Amino acid sequence: MIRVGDIEIEFINDGRALLDAGGVFGLVPRVLWSRFMQADEQNRIPMDHRCLLARAGGKTIVVETGHGTKLTEKQIRNLALTRPEGDLVEGLARLGVSPEQVDLVVLTHLHADHCGGNTRLEGDRLVPTFPNAEYWVQRLEYADAAFPNERTRGTYFLGNYDPLYVTGQMRLLDGETDIVPGMRCVVTPGHTRGHQSIVFEQGGQAAIFLGDLAVLGVHFAKLAWTAAFDVEPLVTLETKRAWQRWALAREALLLFGHDPHVEVGKLVEDEGRPAVVPV
Repeated sequence: MIRVGDIEIEFINDGRALLDAGGVFGLVPRVLWSRFMQADEQNRIPMDHRCLLARAGGKTIVVETGHGTKLTEKQIRNLALTRPEGDLVEGLARLGVSPEQVDLVVLTHLHADHCGGNTRLEGDRLVPTFPNAEYWVQRLEYADAAFPNERTRGTYFLGNYDPLYVTGQMRLLDGETDIVPGMRCVVTPGHTRGHQSIVFEQGGQAAIFLGDLAVLGVHFAKLAWTAAFDVEPLVTLETKRAWQRWALAREALLLFGHDPHVEVGKLVEDEGRPAVVPV
């Protein structure tokens, strides 16, 4: 468990998949990124899909919902997805939380690996996984997800979020928004135009759940390293620059959703260059 003031944070891993390293590292040459991550014979690297359980302000809050349980056998095979500890709902159960007890779900963005668990199949009908929760995402992100283009339609799937809009459970945010005291959403564009991260600040402590602002710890340290998935990579670079300054000034904890080796890190200066070290 991580504590930031009175806020309690737990990691739950919805599973580990294997992704092509070209997508994760984009234009970075293999001779450079292979110092930090080893690929298999198919050039795939492991990627976790961590979600958060936050208990704060009297609320039970889930951040991200992972791939969910609607994947076909072919999709699971293509992702090489494994879940030795079960999915998000099973992870919550181990922590004593049922889907009905979740008050709020906060999503960094609406790519399928971050929001696939928003809904589940009940027979042939899609229903909210968390029936009593409100789901939060940036309005711009929802607009882009509702009208995907040729580049984005492979990861934006209406079944993950449109049913929630119909039931009135989807709240669309317009910029930075307080969640509960000490916890807020901040817009961190680049990966998508409406991507947001989750900031925790209380009692002189600080942490940020980066989402896909930085896929791996090394991505946060190296401004020029951006994933091929980013729709606006030069915006990602400048967003990271701003949040590097924030993290250094506060000695903040960095919470990573995908890095298989670094769940929690800190940004330090190593001979004048930023580096992420595990905590």
